[in-house]
Amino acid sequence: MVIVIPVKRALAVVVAASLLSACGSTADEAGADAGSKLAVVATTPEVADFVRAIGGDGVAVTQIIKPNVDPHDYEPTPADLQAISQAKVVVKNGVGLEEWLDQTISSAGFSGTVVDSSQGVTLLEGHEEHEGEEHEGEEHDPHIWHDPRNAKIMVTNIEKALAAAEPAQASAFAQNLTSYSTQLDKLDADNEAAFAKIPAAQRKLVTNHDAFGYYVARYDIEFVGSVIPSLDTSAELSAQQLTDLVAKIKATGTKAIFTESSLPAKSAEAIAKQAGVKVVSGEDALFGDSLGPDGSYLAAEQHNTEVITSALAG
Repeated sequence: MVIVIPVKRALAVVVAASLLSACGSTADEAGADAGSKLAVVATTPEVADFVRAIGGDGVAVTQIIKPNVDPHDYEPTPADLQAISQAKVVVKNGVGLEEWLDQTISSAGFSGTVVDSSQGVTLLEGHEEHEGEEHEGEEHDPHIWHDPRNAKIMVTNIEKALAAAEPAQASAFAQNLTSYSTQLDKLDADNEAAFAKIPAAQRKLVTNHDAFGYYVARYDIEFVGSVIPSLDTSAELSAQQLTDLVAKIKATGTKAIFTESSLPAKSAEAIAKQAGVKVVSGEDALFGDSLGPDGSYLAAEQHNTEVITSALAG
């Protein structure tokens, strides 16, 4: 879904943002010493956590998209423009996920560095059911962080940008990168070990929307289908697609449908009832587009693997 801010509205938002300046922004670190730190705006929960991990005490991070907010359907606020106008670095996920960002940056008058954390990642296209559909800005799957090896590329890109913007902190950023990369390697190894215990024939996944392409490719899982038949969240199943998905779930012996924390579970529950399988929701909902309330990428990915392997093994 492409969100365009009309020129008149953009100007109005800039004015509104200036009026909010005395009220602060959405910065995570709004203390009195924030002015001495490198001001960074990060678009999504994932890249915001990466910036915090690499930047440490040397950065003041403003995270635009909060936990459990759908990034595919996001509309910038005056506070977002205010934060961007004051930042030195803006970090984005890339791959078309933040279709609203370019216009927002222009409206904010930002003159700093924009970091596309996806640079260097080998991108995947959507699954076969998306062929022939139009996905503006999303010819490739933007959910790159679900493969920890991609996350390593993302944090490396972030470290380079932070070091260039704040050379005095370059050594600290490099040390943080080394430490966090080790944690990403462990996450990947732990995930591999967890799925190795699940017979290949049982590794079948149905989710709310097609957000786990990199995850299923990394850990040799069969993607059976999704409740929302798209990489983004704006599409809906047709009656025929619904019938086909239920039939495919039954034919493949899929055990569960996994809901996602940032999407309603109602449709997934209805399909699960028709297919005669359980639905995984509530506290066990997967983090597809978002992270948990603690904002930790590592914890969110560990949660996803624990929930999926437990359901598939049961």
